[in-house]
Amino acid sequence: MLYQIISFLLDVAVGLLGGACLLRLYMQWQRVPFGNPVGRFVFALTDWLVLPLRRVLPPMGRLDTASLVAAFLLELAQYAVLWLLGAGSLAMLPLLALFGLARLVISGLTGLVIVHAVLSWVQSDSPLVDIIARLCAPLLRPFRRVIPLVGGIDLSPLALLVVLQVGAIVLGAIQHSVLR
Repeated sequence: MLYQIISFLLDVAVGLLGGACLLRLYMQWQRVPFGNPVGRFVFALTDWLVLPLRRVLPPMGRLDTASLVAAFLLELAQYAVLWLLGAGSLAMLPLLALFGLARLVISGLTGLVIVHAVLSWVQSDSPLVDIIARLCAPLLRPFRRVIPLVGGIDLSPLALLVVLQVGAIVLGAIQHSVLR
């Protein structure tokens, strides 16, 4: 029971911090300005980890390697703590962290698309709506080319959510077969 509680709390903490690192990476990739509430929130959560890493890890083009490595290190730390509690093999920690990072990407994108879909149903002048729409647009664009509006309703977020869930299932199967 104690292991499950610690695992859950680590999942929440690493999910929030690692997700913020990945959101920082994605916002920089999409050239979304950080002078909005979302950007300030992301900076407040991640500066303590990303800025020291940036001194030794320069960006590669538009890819903010420090943010990516920060998210990976958070996942690695989570699995290291769980290993100290007696779970798993030490040699598998980097691989577990890599799978954890991939799961975090999928769940983060899923959350982003769900928030976008919900916000699209309400008319709002909030800058948050524009930021979320700007982050989701490149993900939804390929689906919008193929899926027409049905009665004025955009089904592309639903299609993307299905693809993300299939990706999560495939990732879980790969992880299971690799770590067996």
